[in-house]
Amino acid sequence: MKTIIKIVAALVVIVIIGFLTGAIYIVSEINQAVITQFGKPVGDPVTQSGLHLKIPFIQHVHYFDKRLLDWDGDPNQIPTRDKKYIWVNTTARWKIADALKFLQSVGNERGAHARLDDIINSATRDVVTSHPLVEVIRDSNRVLDADEGEQTVSLAEEALEKIKTGRQALEEQILARAQKLAPQYGINLVDVRIKHVNYVSNVRQKVYERMIAERKRAAEEYRSEGRGKSAEIKGTMEKELKSITSEAYKTAQGIRGKADAESIEIYAEAYNNDPDFYSFMKTLETYHDTVGERTTVILTTDSDYFKYIKKGD
Repeated sequence: MKTIIKIVAALVVIVIIGFLTGAIYIVSEINQAVITQFGKPVGDPVTQSGLHLKIPFIQHVHYFDKRLLDWDGDPNQIPTRDKKYIWVNTTARWKIADALKFLQSVGNERGAHARLDDIINSATRDVVTSHPLVEVIRDSNRVLDADEGEQTVSLAEEALEKIKTGRQALEEQILARAQKLAPQYGINLVDVRIKHVNYVSNVRQKVYERMIAERKRAAEEYRSEGRGKSAEIKGTMEKELKSITSEAYKTAQGIRGKADAESIEIYAEAYNNDPDFYSFMKTLETYHDTVGERTTVILTTDSDYFKYIKKGD
């Protein structure tokens, strides 16, 4: 038991001496390390976390982050293909892929930021200058997206300036260009984004005017489509109304014809039963319809129209 305690104590002393002399160093989970001897790298980068050994006083440890790192560039004034000057502000995420090459080429993160300034700004300038302004600020030919259940209100393409590439595709082009140069510095460039676009003062008013014109064209397109839909609905309504009216008229005429037939049948039956009474009733109806308070009728004494009046006398 005493022997084990002595061994443990000796190991603790050795570890303490190792830390004090610098012979033992720790690499954490988020770091990687490169060992240099008299300023020159020795061996491969250390990426495995834990305790590691080095020669004290001669070798030195340089730690580098293994996590994703941020880069924020300064706004740059860049002309577009249609000669519109804009301020473009980009941001990127990157990581140290090769710590040894990173140490030899840029030294530290500050040096890496300086290289990324050159790489990303140059790629951004090349891409932006080869595309018109509308491609830099917009992604699609849609002016608005308004969800209505499963329907989406969209704008007809002819109402807006045609977009062939779009902002997202330009960001991908910038990233592809920058990724070709970054590996020589031990850097893996993960993504690049256009964080902000602003217009120079002499361009801003023209851009606003064009935006207003585009929205007016879009509004007119919606109005035109609405008028077409209105005419279509009214035409359908009138067609249905005529169909309903025609069907109702047909039904009414059928009912009226049937009623007239039944009426004629009843009249015929009544006439056959008592022709004199039927004639008398029809004549009275005629008197009622033709003779008023101020009506003067001149008849011969042998007129059939006058016969019932004669009999009454």
